[in-house]
Amino acid sequence: MSFNEKIEKYADLAVRVGINIQKDQTLYIRTPMHAAAFVRVVAKKAYEAGAKHVRVEWNDEELTKIKYQHAPQEAFSEFPQWQADVLVKEAEHNAAFLSIAGSDPDLLKGIDPERIAAANKASGQANSTFRRYIQSDKVSWSIVAVPSEKWAEKVFPDKQGEQAIDALWEAIFAATRIHEQDPIVAWQDHLALLDEKMVTLNEKRFHALHYTSDKTDLTIELPPTHIWASGGSTSKAGVDFVANMPTEEVFTAAQKDGVNGTVASTKPLNYGGTLITNFTLTFKNGQVVDFSAEEGEETLKRLLETDEGSRSIGEVALVPHRSPISNTNLIFYNTLFDENASNHLALGSAYAFNIKGGKDMNEEELNDAGINQSITHVDFMMGSAEMNIDGIHQDGTKEAVFRNGEWAI
Repeated sequence: MSFNEKIEKYADLAVRVGINIQKDQTLYIRTPMHAAAFVRVVAKKAYEAGAKHVRVEWNDEELTKIKYQHAPQEAFSEFPQWQADVLVKEAEHNAAFLSIAGSDPDLLKGIDPERIAAANKASGQANSTFRRYIQSDKVSWSIVAVPSEKWAEKVFPDKQGEQAIDALWEAIFAATRIHEQDPIVAWQDHLALLDEKMVTLNEKRFHALHYTSDKTDLTIELPPTHIWASGGSTSKAGVDFVANMPTEEVFTAAQKDGVNGTVASTKPLNYGGTLITNFTLTFKNGQVVDFSAEEGEETLKRLLETDEGSRSIGEVALVPHRSPISNTNLIFYNTLFDENASNHLALGSAYAFNIKGGKDMNEEELNDAGINQSITHVDFMMGSAEMNIDGIHQDGTKEAVFRNGEWAI
């Protein structure tokens, strides 16, 4: 199979399975400029599948870096409201949203963490309405990746330029099952297997999960009405879509005040262009009360200070250690991939659909139901081949869920 044939299959997968574009629907793409060639292929596939419009929001990493280096401090506390309003307007008209990842993991290395924190907070506040559309599955949305040179060279430090990009493309193709004869059928089969785990966990109705490994001893209570979800989702309009491509996870929400113990990261976290490595978080009654990091500790501190909910866990995701992504033995320095090679948690907001009736609740009702609310949602990886997880029932009895990094149910 030639490279162009793989790109065609990848774009087709993003359009037909990722966002599952519908006739006369608008596709809104948010993308870095280096992905322009791929975006054109996606646009062609979308129109062929019946899309009425394909609209593209471009971003340029070099301009982003220049702003962080030279703009006045007050610029980072402002966000163009019109830009956030465009997303809401498109969502109100049932557009589908495709985001393309592929940023330089070290883009903002050396930048004042206060600037990064201020910019992330301003963006989070401005986009709060659109975020509710996404986190309640009111629209179809998906994330795929396209290599940039800096990202590829970070993943493959022994390669340079096009050689590194080619190697990262092949890793992406492997992780997204593009090498299969029919990737769409392969994805349908994969999603069915994830659904089996989802059904089993929903039948168990665990009160809590207890995680243990060499550096982690953490108990996470689950809301009484929690719902486990898998890789596939359904929008308010009844359209099936896959939010993350790749995906290997089954996930739910944490009880916001029911997290206790210590958790250690197992992969680097790329947060807003800065890497946070080898960090630990200690929780008491749902709040981070202590933390440390080998690299990026000040950035981690700023993340935890984003708002009231940024020190609590929103999402709880289970991922077996052995998967197409994990089997590459690569650290991608990109959460889309690394989170799907490892059990992970998310600081910040939970997904509304992870509790019964949550899609139709407002923020106050979600808060009363026990799930965390925040303007941020940051996944971090904490699974390993040594991790054991026990499900705790209401009567205190325990049942193995993971043993040595793999499913035990």
